[in-house]
Amino acid sequence: MKAVYLFAAFIIPISLHGQNSRSLKIEECYVLARENYPLVRQHLLIEKSNNYTIENIAKGALPQISVSGQASYQSDVTTLPIQLPGMNVPAMSKDQYRLTGEVSQPLTDLITVKQQKELQEMNRQVQTQNLEVELYKIKDRINQLFFGILLIDEQLVQNNLTKKDIQSGINKVSAALRNGTDFRSSLDKLKAEMLKAQQRDIDLKSSRSAYTAMLGLFINQTLNDSTKFDRPEEITSIANVNRPEVTAYDFQKKTYDLQNQLLNTRSLPKFSLFFQGGLGKPSPVNMLSNELSGYYLGGLRLNWSLSSFYTLKKEKKINDIAKEAVEVQRETFLFNTKQLLRQQNEEINKIRKLINTDRQIVDLRSSVKTASNAQLENGVITVNDYLREVYAEEQARQSVSLHQIQLLMAQYNYRTTSGN
Repeated sequence: MKAVYLFAAFIIPISLHGQNSRSLKIEECYVLARENYPLVRQHLLIEKSNNYTIENIAKGALPQISVSGQASYQSDVTTLPIQLPGMNVPAMSKDQYRLTGEVSQPLTDLITVKQQKELQEMNRQVQTQNLEVELYKIKDRINQLFFGILLIDEQLVQNNLTKKDIQSGINKVSAALRNGTDFRSSLDKLKAEMLKAQQRDIDLKSSRSAYTAMLGLFINQTLNDSTKFDRPEEITSIANVNRPEVTAYDFQKKTYDLQNQLLNTRSLPKFSLFFQGGLGKPSPVNMLSNELSGYYLGGLRLNWSLSSFYTLKKEKKINDIAKEAVEVQRETFLFNTKQLLRQQNEEINKIRKLINTDRQIVDLRSSVKTASNAQLENGVITVNDYLREVYAEEQARQSVSLHQIQLLMAQYNYRTTSGN
């Protein structure tokens, strides 16, 4: 039993700590955010709607069945004006009945059905790609949150280094105070600055918790203060634009091509096979029979509506204009995107140059602070002088850390903008 308690006391906390201190990569956040975003469920709705529409279109190629009936009474009927010797011509009844059933199999419509299916499939791709455009925008939000957290983590690291420097000053001034070579006010100044640094820790940790909570909502994961965020590697710039919007524009242009093909097919003569059968009085196939009798007939039917040519040319021109409008939108999008990529690339180059200068400044400030530390110990400079150099080095360190995170963020924003 003691062994069980020992296992629960040591192993379980270690396991829980391992679960809470998980680490996240930005690529993982992209995937999780997409899976969790409510709009992604629209993919399934688009597929279902498309399947139903395709099934309905396919039924246009099935045999068409119709049933019709008629009962009538008329004031007069056709009679022969003469009497033929030796023949008795029956008189037609004024009450007449007809029940007809017909089965027709479209022939030309088989081509139309095929083209309608292709057009519907292209419409599905347009809807799906437009949805991808909306889902792609999630990456920008993830970039802001993820790199915002990384920036706060860097500020926390730099603040901890500042607290160590202040604590070093407190230790030396305390020793000097005990030896009677410094004033109590110097120690109080250092302690006050330590409290300010601790306040900054509280502020930064609070901001980190807020960013982490927002990111957790996006990716549907439980994140806490112990969650680690892996700093991504630097990436190279790719000038090619591979955004989902470009594919969406291409799909839209193809829909107008398919619509023109469908217009051409609909203006063609329509052929169909048919079979008709029924009952009639008088018989529809024997007008001399006044008895209720059955009949049938079948053959090939032609139906050609020439009025479709009145508007065919203009309808095709309307589609061509719409296609040109989509191409203008595509070119405008590419132009604006390439302009933005140039600006982002210039920003990347600028930050790289700033980082090189930042590192030189940090080396110089660190050397000055080290000398000030020794001077403070020997009473050559005051606490205010020492703190000024400490904060100058802290500012330099924060500047290089800030620019390093900004460089990564600029690179990933560039990649998001280019779609690669």
